[in-house]
Amino acid sequence: MTEFVTSPDGTRIAFTRIGSGPPVVLVAAAGQFRAFDGATVELARQLADRGFTVVNYDRRGRGESTDTQPGGLDREIEDLSTIVDAVGGTAALYGSSSGAVLALWAAQAGLDITKIALWEAPLRLDDDGTESLNGIRERVERGDRDDAVAFFMRDMPPQWLASARASDSWPVMLSIAPTLAYDMEALARAQSGEDWAVQWNDVTMPVLVMFGEETLPIFPTAAKALVTALPNARQLKIAASNHGWRPEVMVAVLAEFFSQPA
Repeated sequence: MTEFVTSPDGTRIAFTRIGSGPPVVLVAAAGQFRAFDGATVELARQLADRGFTVVNYDRRGRGESTDTQPGGLDREIEDLSTIVDAVGGTAALYGSSSGAVLALWAAQAGLDITKIALWEAPLRLDDDGTESLNGIRERVERGDRDDAVAFFMRDMPPQWLASARASDSWPVMLSIAPTLAYDMEALARAQSGEDWAVQWNDVTMPVLVMFGEETLPIFPTAAKALVTALPNARQLKIAASNHGWRPEVMVAVLAEFFSQPA
């Protein structure tokens, strides 16, 4: 059953809560939401079966969530804070891709987060992200959603974009293209700011930094840098490829991590 909370700016955030036990909030990647991400829905079900209360929410501007303007990273942190409050005021986070970076910013902002699991945070060490953020915003502002999605995916293998354009999912991807600017803002703020050990100095809870056995070079490099910067982090390579994972693999890793004493 879908539940709703209202963020401070009036945005209505939709979420599903299943299971019973310590709360875990799933923070989606760019372009993902409950009705468009069956793998994460299945992950939530399996993780709930392992003894957790699992919250899977639609980030603003996607699925059943609205998007009061102006949006942006700070508003997304407020959304996540409202979700955490709804499940008791404290929770663990699982962040996928750019959602992993949003999870880090939320923890730095002071949300009561017990643990964070990160999946392939797409952070670059050789780019401050400013050009990327300006580029995605310019395309969104002029209403060119096709070009906005293509621009966002420009550093990915070209067959990923070709496959997306040829799929039945492409109209959905275009419909939520404006929200890609929020993901890019999270990345750009990280890449253009202070040293990560400084800008995320309050992220002192246990952090698990994951990447797949078969993956792009950016992800292991970012994982290593995150583990170096965060005071209580470790990295883990898991059986996964192409920036994706099988629910049964991910749930085993998350259940073990979230069950361990903090």
